[in-house]
Amino acid sequence: MFSFREVLAAVQAYGKAHQFIMQHKLWKWILIPGIVYCILFMTGIYFVWGYSGDFVEYLFNLLPVKVWIQDLESSWISFFFILLGLSIRIMILLLYFSYYKYLFLVLGSPLFSYLSEKTEALMDRKEYPFSWQQFFKDMMRGIRMSIRNSLNQTLCVIALIVLSFIPIVGWITPLFAFFIEAYFYGFSMVDYSCERHKLSTKQSIQFIRAHRGIALGNGMVFYLMMFIPVLGWIMAPSYAVIAATIHLSDKRLLHGATW
Repeated sequence: MFSFREVLAAVQAYGKAHQFIMQHKLWKWILIPGIVYCILFMTGIYFVWGYSGDFVEYLFNLLPVKVWIQDLESSWISFFFILLGLSIRIMILLLYFSYYKYLFLVLGSPLFSYLSEKTEALMDRKEYPFSWQQFFKDMMRGIRMSIRNSLNQTLCVIALIVLSFIPIVGWITPLFAFFIEAYFYGFSMVDYSCERHKLSTKQSIQFIRAHRGIALGNGMVFYLMMFIPVLGWIMAPSYAVIAATIHLSDKRLLHGATW
Protein backbone atom coordinates (compact mmCIF):
# COMPACT_ATOMS: atom_id res chain seq x y z
CA MET A 1 0.00 0.00 0.00
CA PHE A 2 0.98 3.63 -0.23
CA SER A 3 0.39 6.79 1.76
CA PHE A 4 -1.98 9.27 0.13
CA ARG A 5 -0.14 12.01 2.02
CA GLU A 6 3.12 11.02 0.31
CA VAL A 7 1.41 11.00 -3.09
CA LEU A 8 0.00 14.49 -2.48
CA ALA A 9 3.37 15.79 -1.27
CA ALA A 10 5.08 14.37 -4.37
CA VAL A 11 2.52 16.10 -6.60
CA GLN A 12 2.94 19.39 -4.73
CA ALA A 13 6.72 19.11 -5.18
CA TYR A 14 6.21 19.96 -8.86
CA GLY A 15 4.96 23.40 -7.80
CA LYS A 16 8.09 23.82 -5.67
CA ALA A 17 10.18 22.63 -8.60
CA HIS A 18 8.68 25.31 -10.85
CA GLN A 19 9.42 28.04 -8.29
CA PHE A 20 12.94 26.65 -7.84
CA ILE A 21 13.58 26.68 -11.60
CA MET A 22 12.33 30.26 -11.87
CA GLN A 23 14.41 31.40 -8.89
CA HIS A 24 17.68 29.85 -10.07
CA LYS A 25 17.12 30.34 -13.81
CA LEU A 26 17.54 26.68 -14.66
CA TRP A 27 15.68 26.88 -17.97
CA LYS A 28 18.62 25.61 -20.00
CA TRP A 29 18.41 22.38 -17.99
CA ILE A 30 14.76 22.15 -18.98
CA LEU A 31 15.09 23.15 -22.63
CA ILE A 32 18.19 21.18 -23.67
CA PRO A 33 17.03 17.70 -22.61
CA GLY A 34 13.43 18.62 -23.51
CA ILE A 35 14.27 19.60 -27.08
CA VAL A 36 16.45 16.50 -27.51
CA TYR A 37 13.55 14.43 -26.14
CA CYS A 38 11.13 15.96 -28.66
CA ILE A 39 13.45 15.46 -31.63
CA LEU A 40 14.13 11.81 -30.76
CA PHE A 41 10.49 11.17 -29.90
CA MET A 42 9.12 12.58 -33.15
CA THR A 43 11.81 10.81 -35.17
CA GLY A 44 10.88 7.57 -33.45
CA ILE A 45 7.17 8.11 -34.17
CA TYR A 46 7.96 8.63 -37.87
CA PHE A 47 9.86 5.36 -38.15
CA VAL A 48 7.60 3.32 -35.83
CA TRP A 49 4.46 4.40 -37.74
CA GLY A 50 6.07 3.65 -41.07
CA TYR A 51 7.49 0.26 -40.12
CA SER A 52 4.30 -0.73 -38.29
CA GLY A 53 2.51 -0.39 -41.63
CA ASP A 54 5.06 -2.70 -43.22
CA PHE A 55 4.60 -5.14 -40.32
CA VAL A 56 0.81 -5.20 -40.75
CA GLU A 57 1.25 -5.71 -44.49
CA TYR A 58 3.66 -8.59 -43.86
CA LEU A 59 1.32 -10.11 -41.27
CA PHE A 60 -1.68 -10.04 -43.60
CA ASN A 61 0.39 -11.52 -46.43
CA LEU A 62 1.70 -14.22 -44.12
CA LEU A 63 -1.84 -15.24 -43.12
CA PRO A 64 -3.21 -14.92 -46.74
CA VAL A 65 -5.84 -12.50 -45.46
CA LYS A 66 -5.74 -10.30 -48.58
CA VAL A 67 -6.49 -13.19 -50.93
CA TRP A 68 -9.37 -14.29 -48.69
CA ILE A 69 -10.85 -10.76 -48.63
CA GLN A 70 -10.60 -10.47 -52.40
CA ASP A 71 -12.35 -13.83 -52.85
CA LEU A 72 -15.22 -12.75 -50.58
CA GLU A 73 -15.58 -9.37 -52.31
CA SER A 74 -17.24 -7.90 -49.20
CA SER A 75 -16.78 -4.20 -48.49
CA TRP A 76 -17.74 -4.73 -44.83
CA ILE A 77 -15.06 -7.38 -44.30
CA SER A 78 -12.53 -5.21 -46.11
CA PHE A 79 -13.45 -2.29 -43.85
CA PHE A 80 -13.11 -4.54 -40.78
CA PHE A 81 -9.57 -5.57 -41.72
CA ILE A 82 -8.63 -1.96 -42.46
CA LEU A 83 -9.72 -1.10 -38.90
CA LEU A 84 -7.87 -4.15 -37.58
CA GLY A 85 -4.67 -3.08 -39.31
CA LEU A 86 -5.06 0.46 -37.99
CA SER A 87 -5.67 -0.89 -34.47
CA ILE A 88 -2.48 -2.96 -34.63
CA ARG A 89 -0.47 0.07 -35.75
CA ILE A 90 -1.94 2.23 -32.96
CA MET A 91 -1.14 -0.50 -30.40
CA ILE A 92 2.47 -0.61 -31.60
CA LEU A 93 2.61 3.19 -31.36
CA LEU A 94 1.27 3.08 -27.78
CA LEU A 95 3.90 0.50 -26.84
CA TYR A 96 6.54 2.81 -28.29
CA PHE A 97 5.07 5.75 -26.36
CA SER A 98 5.28 3.72 -23.15
CA TYR A 99 8.81 2.36 -23.52
CA TYR A 100 10.41 5.36 -25.19
CA LYS A 101 10.38 7.11 -21.82
CA TYR A 102 12.67 4.42 -20.45
CA LEU A 103 14.94 4.66 -23.46
CA PHE A 104 15.25 8.39 -22.88
CA LEU A 105 15.88 7.84 -19.16
CA VAL A 106 18.74 5.53 -20.13
CA LEU A 107 20.17 8.03 -22.64
CA GLY A 108 19.61 11.02 -20.35
CA SER A 109 20.80 9.34 -17.16
CA PRO A 110 24.10 11.30 -16.98
CA LEU A 111 22.29 14.63 -17.37
CA PHE A 112 19.50 13.81 -14.92
CA SER A 113 21.99 12.57 -12.34
CA TYR A 114 23.90 15.84 -12.63
CA LEU A 115 20.68 17.90 -12.54
CA SER A 116 19.60 16.18 -9.33
CA GLU A 117 23.00 16.90 -7.77
CA LYS A 118 22.94 20.53 -8.94
CA THR A 119 19.44 20.99 -7.47
CA GLU A 120 20.54 19.77 -4.06
CA ALA A 121 23.73 21.84 -4.21
CA LEU A 122 21.67 25.00 -4.81
CA MET A 123 19.27 24.07 -1.99
CA ASP A 124 22.12 23.44 0.46
CA ARG A 125 24.06 26.42 -0.91
CA LYS A 126 27.23 24.45 -1.38
CA GLU A 127 29.10 22.89 -4.25
CA TYR A 128 29.62 19.16 -4.57
CA PRO A 129 33.02 18.32 -6.09
CA PHE A 130 32.66 16.87 -9.58
CA SER A 131 34.20 13.45 -10.13
CA TRP A 132 34.28 11.66 -13.47
CA GLN A 133 34.49 8.34 -11.65
CA GLN A 134 31.37 9.10 -9.64
CA PHE A 135 29.68 10.54 -12.73
CA PHE A 136 30.11 7.29 -14.69
CA LYS A 137 29.13 5.27 -11.65
CA ASP A 138 25.88 7.25 -11.30
CA MET A 139 25.27 6.97 -15.04
CA MET A 140 25.62 3.18 -15.06
CA ARG A 141 23.39 2.85 -12.01
CA GLY A 142 20.71 5.01 -13.63
CA ILE A 143 20.87 2.87 -16.76
CA ARG A 144 20.62 -0.37 -14.78
CA MET A 145 17.69 0.96 -12.74
CA SER A 146 15.81 2.11 -15.84
CA ILE A 147 16.29 -1.27 -17.50
CA ARG A 148 15.20 -3.06 -14.32
CA ASN A 149 12.06 -0.93 -14.04
CA SER A 150 11.16 -1.42 -17.70
CA LEU A 151 11.42 -5.21 -17.31
CA ASN A 152 9.34 -5.20 -14.12
CA GLN A 153 6.75 -2.98 -15.78
CA THR A 154 6.59 -5.37 -18.74
CA LEU A 155 5.84 -8.31 -16.43
CA CYS A 156 3.11 -6.31 -14.70
CA VAL A 157 1.57 -5.25 -18.04
CA ILE A 158 1.54 -8.87 -19.23
CA ALA A 159 -0.30 -9.85 -16.04
CA LEU A 160 -2.79 -7.02 -16.61
CA ILE A 161 -3.40 -8.14 -20.18
CA VAL A 162 -4.34 -11.58 -18.84
CA LEU A 163 -6.60 -10.01 -16.20
CA SER A 164 -8.27 -7.80 -18.80
CA PHE A 165 -10.09 -10.85 -20.18
CA ILE A 166 -11.85 -11.37 -16.83
CA PRO A 167 -15.31 -9.69 -16.75
CA ILE A 168 -15.60 -6.58 -14.55
CA VAL A 169 -11.94 -6.87 -13.44
CA GLY A 170 -10.91 -6.17 -17.03
CA TRP A 171 -12.73 -2.85 -16.97
CA ILE A 172 -10.35 -1.35 -14.42
CA THR A 173 -7.08 -2.80 -15.74
CA PRO A 174 -6.29 0.41 -17.73
CA LEU A 175 -6.37 2.32 -14.43
CA PHE A 176 -4.01 -0.21 -12.85
CA ALA A 177 -1.75 0.07 -15.90
CA PHE A 178 -1.57 3.86 -15.42
CA PHE A 179 -0.58 3.52 -11.75
CA ILE A 180 2.02 0.85 -12.52
CA GLU A 181 3.66 2.91 -15.25
CA ALA A 182 3.58 6.04 -13.09
CA TYR A 183 5.16 4.17 -10.15
CA PHE A 184 8.08 2.84 -12.18
CA TYR A 185 8.73 6.21 -13.85
CA GLY A 186 8.77 7.91 -10.45
CA PHE A 187 10.99 5.13 -9.12
CA SER A 188 13.71 6.07 -11.62
CA MET A 189 13.46 9.76 -10.70
CA VAL A 190 13.67 9.13 -6.95
CA ASP A 191 16.67 6.81 -7.31
CA TYR A 192 18.91 9.68 -8.44
CA SER A 193 18.69 11.15 -4.93
CA CYS A 194 19.05 7.76 -3.27
CA GLU A 195 22.26 7.14 -5.21
CA ARG A 196 23.71 10.50 -4.24
CA HIS A 197 23.05 9.75 -0.57
CA LYS A 198 25.05 6.53 -0.88
CA LEU A 199 22.18 4.07 -0.77
CA SER A 200 23.02 0.82 -2.50
CA THR A 201 20.67 -0.42 -5.21
CA LYS A 202 19.11 -2.84 -2.71
CA GLN A 203 18.69 -0.10 -0.08
CA SER A 204 17.19 2.25 -2.65
CA ILE A 205 14.65 -0.38 -3.71
CA GLN A 206 13.73 -1.02 -0.07
CA PHE A 207 13.38 2.70 0.65
CA ILE A 208 11.19 3.41 -2.38
CA ARG A 209 9.02 0.36 -1.68
CA ALA A 210 8.53 1.64 1.87
CA HIS A 211 7.55 5.05 0.44
CA ARG A 212 5.69 4.06 -2.71
CA GLY A 213 3.62 7.23 -2.54
CA ILE A 214 6.67 9.36 -3.37
CA ALA A 215 7.42 7.41 -6.55
CA LEU A 216 3.73 7.14 -7.49
CA GLY A 217 2.96 10.85 -7.04
CA ASN A 218 6.08 11.93 -8.93
CA GLY A 219 5.42 9.48 -11.77
CA MET A 220 1.73 10.40 -12.06
CA VAL A 221 2.49 14.05 -12.82
CA PHE A 222 5.34 13.06 -15.15
CA TYR A 223 3.04 10.65 -17.02
CA LEU A 224 0.20 13.18 -17.34
CA MET A 225 2.55 15.92 -18.54
CA MET A 226 3.60 13.63 -21.39
CA PHE A 227 0.07 13.94 -22.81
CA ILE A 228 0.69 17.65 -23.46
CA PRO A 229 2.29 17.78 -26.93
CA VAL A 230 5.71 19.47 -27.18
CA LEU A 231 5.45 21.65 -24.04
CA GLY A 232 4.80 18.67 -21.76
CA TRP A 233 7.48 16.61 -23.51
CA ILE A 234 10.02 19.38 -22.98
CA MET A 235 9.20 20.05 -19.33
CA ALA A 236 8.31 16.64 -17.91
CA PRO A 237 11.71 14.88 -17.57
CA SER A 238 13.67 17.67 -15.88
CA TYR A 239 10.70 18.80 -13.77
CA ALA A 240 10.28 15.23 -12.48
CA VAL A 241 13.95 14.98 -11.47
CA ILE A 242 13.96 18.36 -9.70
CA ALA A 243 10.62 17.66 -7.98
CA ALA A 244 11.86 14.30 -6.68
CA THR A 245 15.10 15.88 -5.43
CA ILE A 246 13.24 18.68 -3.62
CA HIS A 247 10.76 16.25 -2.10
CA LEU A 248 13.41 13.91 -0.72
CA SER A 249 15.49 16.81 0.55
CA ASP A 250 12.45 18.15 2.43
CA LYS A 251 11.75 14.70 3.83
CA ARG A 252 15.34 14.29 5.04
CA LEU A 253 15.38 17.70 6.74
CA LEU A 254 11.91 17.42 8.32
CA HIS A 255 12.36 13.94 9.76
CA GLY A 256 16.11 13.98 10.34
CA ALA A 257 16.38 10.72 8.43
CA THR A 258 19.77 9.12 8.00
CA TRP A 259 20.30 7.73 4.56
